[in-house]
Amino acid sequence: MPGWSIWLTGLPGAGKSTLARALQQRLRALGQSAVVLDSDALRPVLAPGADYGPAARDRFYGQLVALASLLHQEGTNIIIAATAHRRAYRAAARAVLAPFAEVWVRCPLAVCQARDPKALYARAAAGAVTDLPGLQVPYEPPEHPEVTVDTDREPVEAAVSRILAALPWLGGP
Repeated sequence: MPGWSIWLTGLPGAGKSTLARALQQRLRALGQSAVVLDSDALRPVLAPGADYGPAARDRFYGQLVALASLLHQEGTNIIIAATAHRRAYRAAARAVLAPFAEVWVRCPLAVCQARDPKALYARAAAGAVTDLPGLQVPYEPPEHPEVTVDTDREPVEAAVSRILAALPWLGGP
């Protein structure tokens, strides 16, 4: 039986990785397992040395969806934590992963810039980064996400609870 998949999307610094790890831990406590596919960890493996241009991003997100699909077909539950600034990337995942949920990890740009856990915004301000989604490259927010969490106002555990409650295949309504 195939697993389920959740894609956490949002601006860099919105809290996708933090939320993915917290969701994974809560699921473990509930007796469910899930693998986190975090783009920050996978990009150097799937696309070593690649730049962040459109072609490299297209290739990376195609590889990420293919990896998720292989795991999904083997019954693995997947939590993807990746900006995926184009809706087409997330739509490609939705087309091959079911059940699938898109979770918008919404956070104002100013808050993401203040957090800046990887110094991406600081590097962009210095001119070292020229293609940061939401700043120099458009970020296309989900049009109909299954869940939206506002990480500037909502504690991580509350966001995890709302995600779990919203998805029927995780015990929600």
